[in-house]
Amino acid sequence: MTSVLPATRLADIAGQAAVSEATVSRVLNGKAGVARSTRARVLAALDVLGYDRPVRLRQRSAGLVGLVIPELTNPIFPAFAQVIEQALSGYGYTPVLGTQMPGGATEDELVDQLVERAVTGIIFLSGLHADLTADTGRYARLSDRGVPFVLINGYNEGIAAPFVSPDDRASSRIAVRHLRELGHERIGLAVGPDRFVPARRKTEGFLEALGEAHRAEGLVRHTLFTVEGGHAAAEDLLEAGCTGIVCGSDLMALGAVRAARQRGLEVPRDVSVVGYDDSELNAFTDPPLTTVRQPVRAMANAAVHTLLEEICENPVPQTEFVFQPELVVRGSTGQAPPATSRSRARGG
Repeated sequence: MTSVLPATRLADIAGQAAVSEATVSRVLNGKAGVARSTRARVLAALDVLGYDRPVRLRQRSAGLVGLVIPELTNPIFPAFAQVIEQALSGYGYTPVLGTQMPGGATEDELVDQLVERAVTGIIFLSGLHADLTADTGRYARLSDRGVPFVLINGYNEGIAAPFVSPDDRASSRIAVRHLRELGHERIGLAVGPDRFVPARRKTEGFLEALGEAHRAEGLVRHTLFTVEGGHAAAEDLLEAGCTGIVCGSDLMALGAVRAARQRGLEVPRDVSVVGYDDSELNAFTDPPLTTVRQPVRAMANAAVHTLLEEICENPVPQTEFVFQPELVVRGSTGQAPPATSRSRARGG
């Protein structure tokens, strides 16, 4: 990290913190008259931009906060982790990342390790709370240990805690509406296992959007949230004559594109594909991926603020805070193909 040079860097810091250069100068020089929240934004801006805080402004951590995520190979999880860690650091907390990996620590083991380190709270992202077949008693036991926590993605009414979620049903409706506006009539859904709340909700939204048209129930494929899972599901959906495929993740969408190409089809000339999440890399894929953007920054900040309220013993409603996704149109969707191409898509 480089040292702060107020004479040349004030503008950068002010822009990042959305304050005036005069305010940045007051904070850096330790002067009074700056609101606590504004001071925190300036210090967070220093951290984000990679500048050292002046020695007099450095403080001991307000405490450790655990972040438990499934894995790091899916770009959406590091994206969440980055925003959460930045927000926690801005409030003086030290984030401790716990990642589940095949053959590695389980969620329960990670939680035990975090509690042993005396964390003041935990944020769970797409954890066992999202699995309707998992035992919810682990979260009740965590509450009994006096550890506040917030859960992202996967509302479960059997868990007494605040939840932060995207509107998964709306994400499918948005994607289906987009494909229908492009003239697609036979649309399929490639999504994760039905036991996971986000996958079940995406399926519900998909079926709501299509109704009984074209036997919509038969155009849903539950598989893994991976490139390979998307590939396998797309093969079935293409065989069933789908010209539009809605996917439960961007990784699945990349698998669907690969499956189409292996059948000699072009995206989007013959088949349109819509992903979900919106990784920063989507604009650089071939073709650039149309997707439904998960509101990562808003959700992550909401989870941090909610947890800090809990830590400060300001009770937050034990309910679900829902955030709206948005469609990002790029190059993987286009007008529905003519009938001859539809026949070719089925291998006819």
